[in-house]
Amino acid sequence: MSVFTKRLVSEGSCYDVGPAAGVTGPVLAFNGAVPILNKDMTLCISLSARPSNNGTRFHNHLYEQLGLNWIYKAFAPTDLAQAIAGVRGLGIRGCAVSMPYKEDVIALVDVMDPSAKAIDSVNTIVNDGGRLTAYNTDYTAIEQLLHSNAVPTDYSVLVLGSGGMAKATVAALRDAGFKDVTVVARNEDSGRALAELYGFTWSAELGAAESGTGTADLLINVTPVGMAGGPDAAALSFPQEAIDAAKVVFDVVALPAETPLIKAARAAGKTVITGAKVATIQALEQFVLYTGIRPTDEQIRSAEEFMRAQ
Repeated sequence: MSVFTKRLVSEGSCYDVGPAAGVTGPVLAFNGAVPILNKDMTLCISLSARPSNNGTRFHNHLYEQLGLNWIYKAFAPTDLAQAIAGVRGLGIRGCAVSMPYKEDVIALVDVMDPSAKAIDSVNTIVNDGGRLTAYNTDYTAIEQLLHSNAVPTDYSVLVLGSGGMAKATVAALRDAGFKDVTVVARNEDSGRALAELYGFTWSAELGAAESGTGTADLLINVTPVGMAGGPDAAALSFPQEAIDAAKVVFDVVALPAETPLIKAARAAGKTVITGAKVATIQALEQFVLYTGIRPTDEQIRSAEEFMRAQ
């Protein structure tokens, strides 16, 4: 058993925590020098079926660096409508929205920013005095990563999935100038609708890689396959033969950063784009929406490193 010692200050009062104060215990995971909870603290939250500590660590680390009296906490709601009512009624400043709630929250907000309205998908809610405005920063992250990795727009693309994150991904592909895109989704209604909305092709399942219909130059997974804690955490979202035939592999799953798909693609010598990078960019844009502050590049790098050191 180790002990921890920390001096906390709140409203002019100091509290010693540790042996000197007669308090001992095991070392606890701690997100940095977050101020002691107080009545003036601003709260931001995230809602996900399987919450991770990515956003919690990223946002809280930036709050600490910037000296903000804010705190961020992840939740797995049992009732989405009640959770959003809580955001409104308790004055929670910001709310990140993850799978599978990106479309379900649309009916629960007051205003759809163009970033969310254009693709009918929400990943961010900002509360201004009880008025809830929905945004989508996933699109920004996908767009930036396609550009920064210099993915040629003449590549053929397979997008696996048709949910809220798929909407942001397909819209970013279209706006970047990609033409040969196939949305692969078992749900024909959502898959076909998404593909046709952007002038692309829909398929219910992957074909055989040797036939040319089961792979592409760019593979993008926007399903929960490979996500830590899920039923398919150890599974490959694309078969090995599709990975071997591809040039670039992109997995939006952020936890773990090295998903089975990313590991397999690295082993095959492919260019990879990870969900951890998506998480950093979209979380940064959320932070700016919530606080009105854009951190420096150094502060962003520090927060990203802290987020990954789990």
